Amino acid sequence: MTSFASGTTVRRDAGLYGYERALERRGLVPVAGVDEAGRGACAGPLVAAAVVLDRPIAGLADSKLLTEKRREACYELICKRAVDMAVVVVEAPDCDRIGLHRANIAALRRALARLEVRPGYVLTDGFPVDGLGVPGLAVWKGDQVSASIAAASVVAKVTRDRIMTELHDRYPIYDFATHKGYVTERHDELLRDHGPCAEHRLSFVNVRAAMEGRHEH
Repeated sequence: MTSFASGTTVRRDAGLYGYERALERRGLVPVAGVDEAGRGACAGPLVAAAVVLDRPIAGLADSKLLTEKRREACYELICKRAVDMAVVVVEAPDCDRIGLHRANIAALRRALARLEVRPGYVLTDGFPVDGLGVPGLAVWKGDQVSASIAAASVVAKVTRDRIMTELHDRYPIYDFATHKGYVTERHDELLRDHGPCAEHRLSFVNVRAAMEGRHEH
């Protein structure tokens, strides 16, 4: 059982909507969930999303647990049925300039600020986000136990995947449509062969190594 919001409790078996129901009982509504996609990628943007739900979304789950087809279907339902949602995209050079963690926190704050509906409570995935102006809770593996965070994870993931597919058309030699900019054996091989492009994050060791390797030749 998890305790939060001045004694509010959520049973471990409460299901994906347990946090939202518990907060609703306390009048801490609407609830916004925030999450990001692309934090661990060495190419492409970081994408943050904030979502406010007022009804269940069929088939909703953590974006990482869904097939691409199921994620797309959930994304369409969220767009139609969410009370409000907002997305922020942080380009790769800005992730390098600001620092990944700072860029991540700032993006989550900005996504919440873009909501037209002011939340009464905010649920974040994994780590706390200060300066929100409303009470909130960092939920461990939140995208697996909170519907609002799961919805935000789907919106962020689908948005970012679509961006990476567009970048594939611009930079086909890196096969972004397949690995979405994450560090894979194939991506590293292409980096070594061609060196990084403008969408690669120079703060990543493998990207810097590929750049230095190209300079040596």
